[in-house]
Amino acid sequence: MAKKLGNQTIKFDLPPSIVSTASTVGPKEGKGPLSSYFDVVLHDPLWGEDSWEKAESKMVKKTIERVIEKGNLTPEDIDYIFAGDLLNQLTASTFGIRGLAVPFFGLFGACSTMAEAITLGAMAIDGGFANYIVAEASSHFCSSEKQFRFPLELGNQRPLTASWTVTGSGAVILGKFGPSPYVTYATTGKIVDLGIKDPMNMGAAMAPAAADTIITHFEDTGFLPSDYDLIITGDLGSVGRELLLELLRKHNYDIENIYTDCGIEIFDSVTQDTHAGGSGCGCCAVTLAGYLYKEMKNNKWNRILFVPTGALMSPGSTQQGESIPGIAHAVTIENNWA
Repeated sequence: MAKKLGNQTIKFDLPPSIVSTASTVGPKEGKGPLSSYFDVVLHDPLWGEDSWEKAESKMVKKTIERVIEKGNLTPEDIDYIFAGDLLNQLTASTFGIRGLAVPFFGLFGACSTMAEAITLGAMAIDGGFANYIVAEASSHFCSSEKQFRFPLELGNQRPLTASWTVTGSGAVILGKFGPSPYVTYATTGKIVDLGIKDPMNMGAAMAPAAADTIITHFEDTGFLPSDYDLIITGDLGSVGRELLLELLRKHNYDIENIYTDCGIEIFDSVTQDTHAGGSGCGCCAVTLAGYLYKEMKNNKWNRILFVPTGALMSPGSTQQGESIPGIAHAVTIENNWA
């Protein structure tokens, strides 16, 4: 059974295996630095549908079907799906999954949802409640812009602190038994709110939560930055990256040489004009399902700390002048455990 370490961390005694992964991304992501790692690159962000929202649900459905097939499993083998997105009432996930006839937990952790899904799925497996689960998260640039910011037709200019919501769906299957890599630890984050109100500066809103979770992870586990080959946050982008490094240095943790961010890796911010980088639930989900998983299978890294970050806002809270609470969840993924 899993063991609790400190206040926020779980050590899995029988770490679940990442059995398979699948990823679907949009045209812009397919032109980025990680293009070769994705399973499917769409040529049209509508993907034959008549709305952005329907296209995102189609991404969810097809990605989950693909990850099950790649795991040599059937939907009947899956005990639970843990999934979420950015749309109101999780409609991208709900309408994408509705025909699969698999028990479903809908999750909202904003852009931290993938780590939340993996954590809960790993707990279910290690606790003896499941043999196989799917963890999935998605986002779509066009549907997110329409909901949270401006209609695309307006052509609004974005400040340099703004990020670009990733069009993509990433999924992993966790299994009770299987090959490496394994999910070995999970540190669940607390809500951290330092009063940032600018929805065009997600990095500043989320960086304090990322720092809090990473520090807690080190304190709970006794690990040091040197125990990791890579620490990668979800979508702080270039602005949030610098803030996170500064916050950690104040607590005597220097991770700069082993640290990057999914939002930095997925786009070339200069040639693709994405400003601070990528964001959205799909950002860290497709980066994990593609780049991180495949390079771990190639033994580029033995142990990584995967730390998706989320801005827990809504259009209503922003319009009412509320601040933007941040959260981050950390998951340790490693090839060798004993």
